[in-house]
Amino acid sequence: MTTLTPATAGPVFAPAPATAATTATTPPIPKRRRGLAFWIARYLPAEIVGTAAMVLAGFGVTAWTTNPVAIAAAALIGEIVGFYTVLAVTIYTEQSHVALGWRRAIGRTGLLLVAEFGPAELLDTLLIRPVAVLLGVWLLPDPILGLLAGKIVADIVFYALAAGAFAATDKAGLRDRRWGRATRP
Repeated sequence: MTTLTPATAGPVFAPAPATAATTATTPPIPKRRRGLAFWIARYLPAEIVGTAAMVLAGFGVTAWTTNPVAIAAAALIGEIVGFYTVLAVTIYTEQSHVALGWRRAIGRTGLLLVAEFGPAELLDTLLIRPVAVLLGVWLLPDPILGLLAGKIVADIVFYALAAGAFAATDKAGLRDRRWGRATRP
């Protein structure tokens, strides 16, 4: 609720003072809870495409080499490209509803991709996933099973970090109309 306050430079909108009547009738804003269905709907499409790209890239390299490092590297690159392509489209779709214009939606998409996945991806890409996938390919006799086993181990750590970052960006208002001037009425 806003009231018009006169000022020398023109009208200024200011929040109305809280009264016993307004505070008693205004319910508190409920905290959003994210259940398992939310996380599955958010990440499963990207996970499916990323996994398919990982297996295709990893398997494709086995036509030229049996070197576990080469197989793991190709698989990791394939997974990253597949995974983030889907997530970029997902986040852009979300942001196109709150940003003014497609350029701002793209900017917000980039910022949110980095905020949600940046720290998790750095740790995952530089340490956890290469070690997990390499160990999987090295320890298991079938390269495909090794890729999948390493992926599952790395995904557990990755999603714990990414979900925490998503919650932080949501709480800070970076995902909705509370953020910046790029909002629609």
